[in-house]
Amino acid sequence: MNETEALIALNMLPKIGPVRARRLMEMCGGAAAVLRASIESLRRVNGIGPETAAVLREWESAVDLTGELARIREMSAGILTEQDAAWPEGLREMHDAPLLLYVQGKVEARDRSAIGVVGSRKATAYGLTCAKKFSFQLAHAGVTVLSGLARGIDTAAHEGAVAAKGRTIAVIGSGLGRLYPPENKALADRIADGHGAVVSEFPILTEPDKQTFPQRNRIVSGWSQGILVVEAPAWSGALITANNAADQGRTVYAIPGPIDRPSSLGCNKLIQNGARLVLDASDILDDMNALLPLSVMLAAAPAVSVPLTETEQLLWDALEAGDTHLDAIIARTGLPAATASAQLMRMELKRLVKQMPGRHYTRTE
Repeated sequence: MNETEALIALNMLPKIGPVRARRLMEMCGGAAAVLRASIESLRRVNGIGPETAAVLREWESAVDLTGELARIREMSAGILTEQDAAWPEGLREMHDAPLLLYVQGKVEARDRSAIGVVGSRKATAYGLTCAKKFSFQLAHAGVTVLSGLARGIDTAAHEGAVAAKGRTIAVIGSGLGRLYPPENKALADRIADGHGAVVSEFPILTEPDKQTFPQRNRIVSGWSQGILVVEAPAWSGALITANNAADQGRTVYAIPGPIDRPSSLGCNKLIQNGARLVLDASDILDDMNALLPLSVMLAAAPAVSVPLTETEQLLWDALEAGDTHLDAIIARTGLPAATASAQLMRMELKRLVKQMPGRHYTRTE
């Protein structure tokens, strides 16, 4: 049994948890050493009583390690640990960080630059639109979008990142073999197939429950450089994640909503209590000083410092006269409305153009 297999077994044992498991590993010299230790040695570790020591000593009767390894292979999943270069730096700072992560897809070093996007499961059209827009913009700018694959805001966030052909990580509150909610299976497959990864700290067959979701939320907040709350009522799991983020020293961002909508009360209260109000993804990008891809590292000046695509050049020329309405831009370029809008959004992210009130656009000054 190697160290990774021992970590898997230790992670599967009931009532141990990552804090006590790390304490045991520090005292014994690793996960494999913990599983080989005598009851007397285990009892010397602070917080390990006779019952826990007995469970650890007889771990093979409580854990089907062979079956778990077979399930990992069947699902083509990987195991990520603290020893791996791609292990998120933010998780290293957590006292209760997971022992390991089961991974479908691929976690990359660039996923350390991540923003968590959270919000209500019962999202309004306004919330879903904001989640998709911000996540599209963040992912297009090279920031990984982190969320929980739940219904509502989480789903929209992942969809926005995938649409931008960017990176997104879905941290789920169940085992990979018990994906929840089940209707997001196709989305999870798209994420794992080249857009990021679906990850879980739980053994493959773990069912979701009231405990697993808060455990999932601490990973989302700990991994992220900041948390964006899109839409949340006064009582929401998203607010718990935001509070976790604040406790972990992360920046909390919030999108304001109508003051007469219960669905926006949580976000508005967060802003009232010090969260950063954001109106566009550029507010977050500027704040976190993200290392953007070269294609978007442009000076905010009338002269363009890198070549434009053919479509971008058309739009750039259409804005020569200054502040221009979207309808006039479409008429001048001959582009379909959807194409013009999408390309203008990308040019906004490149800081080439700026959207003004009333669907007007202008070159940046």
